[in-house]
Amino acid sequence: MTVYIDPSAWPGHGRMWSHLVSDKSYEELHLFAAGLGLPRRAFERDHYDIPSHRYADAVAAGAVEVSSREVVRLLHGSGLRRRKRRVR
Repeated sequence: MTVYIDPSAWPGHGRMWSHLVSDKSYEELHLFAAGLGLPRRAFERDHYDIPSHRYADAVAAGAVEVSSREVVRLLHGSGLRRRKRRVR
């Protein structure tokens, strides 16, 4: 099982966030996230939002550190990327 995490560079709700993704399946991602005790509500379309204070926990559990650009490349390459819908 390999999941990936990008740096905590995304602001929101008064803190910084990372994205946790899989390049294989959502099942793999959900299983890893459950092992970290992450709530399912942290899952957004194709990734989990991880607060910066949990970054080290994810890496210690086996998440591979990659750039934000690499996270997007991995999602596109695996076919797991889900874009936000445009509101018209």
